Amino acid sequence: MRINVLAIGDVCGQTGLDFLVEKLGGIKEQHGVDFAVVNGENAAGLGIYPAQADAIFDAGADVITLGNHTWGAQKINKYLDGCQHILRPSNFAPQVPGYGWGVFETAFGNVCVINLVGRANMPYGTENPFFEADKILNQADASIVLIDFHAEATSEKLSLAYYLDGRASAIWGTHTHVQTSDAQVFRGGTGYITDLGMTGACDSIIGMRAEQPISRFLGNPPNRFEPADGPAKIEGAVFEIDTETGRCLRAEAIRVL
Repeated sequence: MRINVLAIGDVCGQTGLDFLVEKLGGIKEQHGVDFAVVNGENAAGLGIYPAQADAIFDAGADVITLGNHTWGAQKINKYLDGCQHILRPSNFAPQVPGYGWGVFETAFGNVCVINLVGRANMPYGTENPFFEADKILNQADASIVLIDFHAEATSEKLSLAYYLDGRASAIWGTHTHVQTSDAQVFRGGTGYITDLGMTGACDSIIGMRAEQPISRFLGNPPNRFEPADGPAKIEGAVFEIDTETGRCLRAEAIRVL
């Protein structure tokens, strides 16, 4: 049996959230999606609020993943402890709220979803994501394993993918908000793309109002970035996976305007 897994890049601001809610059902129908994972860590600009997580689930997401801005909206902390279908990075410190991975029962077998955050060029220390992936894979009872690696460096993302080739069904990168053109299936059967891209305003700098990052690069005093408005896009990827072997058969980047 073959299934299609949809991975959606970072939802950015209310513009991205509204567009996702409007379009996700149609995307799932068009691509015959059986399981959908949405990165929602920027739905509030920085972080995500419980009501926004509910909206993403209501739109059709099976799992929400987060990233380095998990704690940007403090109201999410109790939500993370109460909902196993929203994941913060597993290699965060062990005392923080929430779950970093989970095994989810589906009509086509167990699906393990893992959320990891990279360490290269990130502003704080976390556990080694390579060792964390090893630890989880030794415990997870699932033939299909999906990993959202929220990381800055393309070399770190590729390194994890090569390291886990044949042990994960699909690995995708998030965080940079720029979709890469390298969707592929590795020799061991792992589907991969370095970055899914983002879900947010087209006329923006990685989802934010353009004048704000420009001002920072000019050396002006820092200001809090605000998500941009206007026409939006959804970026992500679809992975076709054999449910018996867990191997990816096809990886395709998608973009909806």
